[in-house]
Amino acid sequence: MDEELYRLIGEAKRGGKDAFAQLVTQYKNRVYRHAFGMLGERMEAEDITQEAFIKAYYSFSRLESEYAFSSWMMQIVSNLCKDRLKKREKERTLRSESIEETSIQGVEDNHLGLGIQEAMMTLSTEHREVILLHDVQGYRYEEIAAIVGIPLGTVKSRLNMARLALRNEMKKGDA
Repeated sequence: MDEELYRLIGEAKRGGKDAFAQLVTQYKNRVYRHAFGMLGERMEAEDITQEAFIKAYYSFSRLESEYAFSSWMMQIVSNLCKDRLKKREKERTLRSESIEETSIQGVEDNHLGLGIQEAMMTLSTEHREVILLHDVQGYRYEEIAAIVGIPLGTVKSRLNMARLALRNEMKKGDA
């Protein structure tokens, strides 16, 4: 990352609204893609994106270092998505709906085609999260461990298991 970005982050951390607005502009697509990948629904991903930036704005004082902004932001998004998925599951249980997941409506992300997105939604939240962070967003194992709050070895094994499950799911779709 360049020094201009770190300057913006530092300025936003000190309460600079213009700097924060510029950060939103730079990070909104990345945040949205991660939320959409976790949730599989465009409207919910948009809600989470807004919620994440609001939460970031009001908790900027907790950001320890400008250099950790990207990981910190993805951690906020991941946590909000997990909460949304838990709420979704509670609602589903309360309504006694079928276990069937609502189908994906079109291709919502340039990085994931419809077949892959459908297969992604069959993965557990934990597996979907590490694939999105590593293979779509490009975070390193160490960064993912910090974002998700798990040991490095767990990140590696989850990613391996997620890729195997995704590959098996894609093979099912081809048959």
